[in-house]
This record gives sequence, C-alpha cells and structure tokens, in this order.
Amino acid sequence: MHYFGQFESREFIPDFLSGKRHPADDPSWQTSGAADQNEYARWCSHICGMACLKMLLAQWRNITIPTIELTKQCQEYGGYTITEDGSIKGLIYRPFVTYIGEKFSLHAEVKEHTPIEGIYDLLGHGYVYLASVHPSIRTPEVTPPKQGGHLVYVFDKDDRQREVIFHNPSGHTAASQENVHASLEDFSRFYANRGVLIKVT
Repeated sequence: MHYFGQFESREFIPDFLSGKRHPADDPSWQTSGAADQNEYARWCSHICGMACLKMLLAQWRNITIPTIELTKQCQEYGGYTITEDGSIKGLIYRPFVTYIGEKFSLHAEVKEHTPIEGIYDLLGHGYVYLASVHPSIRTPEVTPPKQGGHLVYVFDKDDRQREVIFHNPSGHTAASQENVHASLEDFSRFYANRGVLIKVT
C-alpha cells in the first residue's frame, strides 16, 4: 500500500508541525513538483487532499504524480483559490470532484451531514473516502477542539473490530501515518461528517 505525506520527507513531519524545521528546508522538496523551495513551503501545509489523491492514484491507477503538480491541476478547476491577501483556500470539494472526474475518470460525490456509519459499508467494496477530520487525529487520545479541517484517506475497514483504516498525510509517527485503525466511535470524535466519496472500481 502506497503512503505519501503532504510533506515530501515523512520522517521530518513532526519537525515541520512543531516549527523545529521550516518546510523550505525539506531535503526532498524537489520531488513535490514545486518550482522552488518557496513554492513548496507555501503550499505543503494546505495539500492534505492532494496527498490523499496521490495515494489513491498510486493504489488504484498505478500512477504517481507529484503532489504540487496535482495541486496546480486542481487549482485550474477551482479546487484551490488564492484570496486578495494571498492566503490559500481549499480544498474546495465540488471543483475537486469535477477535476478528478475529467482528469482521471473517477466518479465522486460530496458527502455532507454524513456520519461515518453511512460510509462504512462501502469501504472495501469499490469505494474510498477522503474524510474531513481534525488534524489532532494523529494523537487520538486527545479531545479535539473541533471537528474537521484536515483530510485523511480512508481506504478500507476491519469488520471484526468495526474499525476504519486510513492513511494520514500529516501523521507524526509511522504508526499515525499509514494503515491507521480507528473505531467508528473514536473516528467520529474528529470527523466533521463531510468528505468526498470516490468510486475506484
């Protein structure tokens, strides 16, 4: 199973998150598809959704496209916008759905007001889910201040334990990055009841 983080050097993600290391100093920034370190540093904190898409395409289409390249393509469809003050807004779901439909022939739909139980039965049966969760899901023992704000790639489930299985593009340890298992109850504490459901088979 392919894992890609929203930062190129997954081993340094905890340093990027804590501010101990600046993203422009990521030694692998060039593999992102960014034109330079500044472009990479500007975008990498905003592209959890593109990292999820990169993992999906690697798993289901056997193609690997640099994350910033995906971001620029998505931006052309309106999936990301830049405001007058220069801040980045996105991922915007509906333009993203159009983008992956036209570019990769992936049928997707935006889900809102949808508990994870409403997605669970589809997992492992031709569907994956980009779920909006609070980024503190990397430390599930904490109580999140709110729900949503970050996307994780939910690609399977464990029926014996009734858990979802996902990759987290900003996990801070190997265990919180890939093949993360979470009970529906625990996942729901972080989950904003929205996301993008994608048919892959």
